[in-house]
Amino acid sequence: MLPNERLEYSPISGRPRLELPGGARLALWVIVNVEEWDPQEPMPRTVITPPAGGSPMPDIPNWAWHEYGNRVGFWRMLEVFDRFRVRPVLAVNGTALGRYEPIARAALERGWEFMGHGFTQKNMQKVADEREDIKSTAAAIRALTGKAPRGWLGPGLTETWETPDILAEEGYEYLCDWVLDDQPVLLKTKSGGIVNIPYTQECNDVAMMLIQHHKASEYYDRAIDQFEQIYNDAAHSARVMALSVHPYIMGAPHRLKYFRNVLARLSEYRDVLWWTGEEILDWYLAQSAARS
Repeated sequence: MLPNERLEYSPISGRPRLELPGGARLALWVIVNVEEWDPQEPMPRTVITPPAGGSPMPDIPNWAWHEYGNRVGFWRMLEVFDRFRVRPVLAVNGTALGRYEPIARAALERGWEFMGHGFTQKNMQKVADEREDIKSTAAAIRALTGKAPRGWLGPGLTETWETPDILAEEGYEYLCDWVLDDQPVLLKTKSGGIVNIPYTQECNDVAMMLIQHHKASEYYDRAIDQFEQIYNDAAHSARVMALSVHPYIMGAPHRLKYFRNVLARLSEYRDVLWWTGEEILDWYLAQSAARS
């Protein structure tokens, strides 16, 4: 199916009202992306360009830049999450669960949700066998946590034409690649449907820091500005907002305080729920069932 065949156009102003528990206006979820970069492959992203250009291997500077995030940056971020009692979603490569097992264990001990993020950090259009990649990711998460992942985030938000169909067939219940709404939406698949939960490209540290090359403070400014508008929009029907971070970006020494300040500011709101993806999913499905 083409993308516009998987869902119908629906103006948010014309939908039935969505209500969160306790009169809350907004569900906020934080996604921490933990990846393993294969030093034998071109790096998914770069912080510096090799002097002679091209994609040299091994690319030690850029591989090490990412590795710093898992060795140091993640643990800085973990202190912030613990301080504000936030349970993020760990979007994780299947291979990263073994390579960075202490990270996975720390998330598991704290009750984080684990979300599939590709078996390796590779464009889904370049994966040799997409279904096997998706199955292997689920198997790796199940082996560690004892339960299959319910959600999926494609590496770099990449999909093939068949990705939603395969995900639904393999037991996934939601994905986040379709960044087109402030409320969950149902996508059609060959075997029924799969829910898309609002993710973010705008409040994503990759976009801000690596592509647009903003100062570190941009993360705080943009997150608060976006939150205030979505919070205002939610006066008449509940909304969902995502914050996306990577340990090698927001876990860097000069950036962490801006992420910490975002959580501090948003924690002041008593009518905002800090939920995981599966909590948002269950709420949305219950709302849909009640309307039916």
